[in-house]
Amino acid sequence: MASPNDYRPVLLGSDATTYGMARNFYALTGQPVDAFARNQLVPTRWSHIVHVHVVPELDQDATFVAAMHDVAARYDEQDGPLLLVACTDTYAELVARHKDELDPRFVCPSVDYDLLKQLNDKEQFYNLCGDYDLPYPETKIITRAMYDSGVAITSPFSFPVMLKPTESVEWQGINFRGRKKVFTIHSQVELNTIVARIYEQDYSCDLVLQDFIPGDDSHMRVINAYVDQQHHVKLMSVGRPLLVDPSPAAIGNVMAMLPAYDRELCDLVQPFLEGIGYTGLANLDLKFDDRDQTYKLLEINMRSGRSGYFLTLNGYNIAEWLVRDYVTRDLDQTNTVYAHDDPRRAYLWLGVPRHIFKRYTPDSALKNQALTLIDQAHVGTTIFDPHDFSIPRWVLLHRLFFGYNKLYKRYFAELKGNLKEVEANGN
Repeated sequence: MASPNDYRPVLLGSDATTYGMARNFYALTGQPVDAFARNQLVPTRWSHIVHVHVVPELDQDATFVAAMHDVAARYDEQDGPLLLVACTDTYAELVARHKDELDPRFVCPSVDYDLLKQLNDKEQFYNLCGDYDLPYPETKIITRAMYDSGVAITSPFSFPVMLKPTESVEWQGINFRGRKKVFTIHSQVELNTIVARIYEQDYSCDLVLQDFIPGDDSHMRVINAYVDQQHHVKLMSVGRPLLVDPSPAAIGNVMAMLPAYDRELCDLVQPFLEGIGYTGLANLDLKFDDRDQTYKLLEINMRSGRSGYFLTLNGYNIAEWLVRDYVTRDLDQTNTVYAHDDPRRAYLWLGVPRHIFKRYTPDSALKNQALTLIDQAHVGTTIFDPHDFSIPRWVLLHRLFFGYNKLYKRYFAELKGNLKEVEANGN
C-alpha cells in the first residue's frame, strides 16, 4: 500500500457517507482526512479523524471551480496526487462537470459528465438498462409538457404505484407540503394532486410512474462496486437490507444490512457497468419480484452509498481500491473480487440503534442471523468509531440516534400499511 506521503485524500461532503470514507482512509494512513463542504453536518462534527472545512456555496457552479483551486493551493507541498472523492450526489455531479477545469493535481475517480447525466436521469437510465437486458420495473414517463397541456395523466398500472423524480439533484431544491423522496400513490385523485404540487414548484424534469414491486425489505438488494480506469469491475459486494428508513424525506434508505454472496446477481450487473464505460464507485438498488422471479434494478448512485462503510466492516476497505487504481496503479493486475464468500467473516451493519432494529425488523431467519451476529459482537455502524471519541461528539451522536425512536414511531406503521395494501390487492 502507498505511504501517506504518496497521495492525499480530499473529500467533498460532511455527512455520514463522508465520515465513513474518512474512516477508510484513516485506517490506511493513520492521519486525519480533510473534507470540504458548504456546511457542517452532525456525523462529522467534533471528529478527530476528519476535519471539515466549510466553504460557503461550494455546491454552486459559480463558486465550485475557484474554491477547488483554493483547496489545491493548501497542498503546495504535497508531492503526490490529490485524490478527490465526492460523497454526495451534488458534489459528484460538480466534479464530473468540471473535471477538466480542476487543478491537474486532482485525480478524480468518477464517471464522465455525459454518462453521469444519463444515469442520473431515470428515463435515460432505464433505457440503458433495456439496452443490456437488465430488468427494471414497468415504467411510464410523465413530462412537464403533459402537465402544462392539461392532458389526463393516468396510470397503466393498478394502484398503488410508485412516483419519483427522474433527476435527483434538481429534486433536492424542490419543497412543498407532503414532499417525499419517493411517493406511494393510492388513487387517481392522489396522482393528480401530487403531480400538480410538483410542477407548481417549477420542477422542470420528468417524473417516473412505476409498477409497485411487492415484498418487504428483505426483497431488496444493494450492490456496491468499484470499477477501475479501464472500466473493469474489480470489486462487487451484495448486501441484504433488513430495515429501511420510513420517513418521507429518506424513505427506502437502508438502516440495517447483512452481507450476501450472490455470484449470479453480480453476473447480471457486471456486464452493464463495464458495457456503459463506468468508472469509480457505484451503488445500486435492486428488488426481487416474486411475480416473475427476477431482480429489477431501481437506481444507481455514482458514489459510495450512505451504508458504504458496510464494505469496510466486512473486510473490504474501498479506499484501498481507489489507492491501488490511481496511486500505486497495480489494480489492473488483479482479478475481480466477489465479496462475502465466507459467512464466518460476516458483520451486521446498522444505521439505527440496536433496539430499533430488534423492534421494527420483521421476524425471519435473516433477522435471527443478524441477532446472532449482535450477540457475537459482529456488528458496527458508520458514525460510531471507538478511536474517534470525545464527550461532545458522543453526546451529539447519541442525540441523533435517539431521534430514530420518534421517527419510527411516527412513520413505520404508514410504510408497512402501504405494503400490506399492495399485497392485499394482489399486485
